[in-house]
Amino acid sequence: MMESQPSIAFWLLAIVILTSGFMVVSLRNIFHCALNLIMCLFSVAGIFILLGAEFLAAAQVLIYVGAVAILMIFAIMLTSEISNRRIVQTTENKSVALFISVIFALSSVFLIMGTKIWRMSDQALPENNTLTIGKYLMTEYMLPFEVVSVLLLAAMIGAIVLARKEAS
Repeated sequence: MMESQPSIAFWLLAIVILTSGFMVVSLRNIFHCALNLIMCLFSVAGIFILLGAEFLAAAQVLIYVGAVAILMIFAIMLTSEISNRRIVQTTENKSVALFISVIFALSSVFLIMGTKIWRMSDQALPENNTLTIGKYLMTEYMLPFEVVSVLLLAAMIGAIVLARKEAS
């Protein structure tokens, strides 16, 4: 009975991911699309928890879900077009999107079933994988970590400069 619990949780999260992902690309209201994207990203964090990757789940929630929510707030605050008119997303060709989605799903299923990645290996995870990731980030991968943080800071400063020029 206990073996079926992770499977049920996985399939529930997978259904939420697929449904909210489809809603992101098919809804017309951009705010509702963003809310469905947040739901999809939260569900991906749930999958990470099921896999025993707590650090990745926390990073998913903090970085992706938090960044999307902040991005929505900045977009509403800094864009003058939102207050003037209603912005809607138009999806013209739904049959092409459905065809591409089916092809992607079938190729993913065949790829997963054809490889050994789906089967669990006998190799155990490290005792404390968050500690291991932190150790690698602060020793071997410190320079790329700092380069990425400087790049993100430059992008944020550039976005603020562009938004201030638009407001003038």
